[in-house]
Amino acid sequence: MMSRTITFNKLREIKDQLPEGGVKTIARKLDMNEETVRNYFGGWNFDQGESIGIHMEQGPDGGLVTLDDTTILDIAEKMISSE
Repeated sequence: MMSRTITFNKLREIKDQLPEGGVKTIARKLDMNEETVRNYFGGWNFDQGESIGIHMEQGPDGGLVTLDDTTILDIAEKMISSE
């Protein structure tokens, strides 16, 4: 398991670059709730999804986000680069 720190704005940019249905594809691949994947990318729907290892710190460019596990991010980046 690998951690990574990026800006919140960059994390949202990656989510926004996903192809249509990308969040659903990631959720299915990892057998998790779609809202949990959205929360990973900065969403706040904790009634239907979980928080999974993201830590936010205020700062420029939306602040810093430390991801305990980059699995979702890695899949997202591969999906974007293969378009």
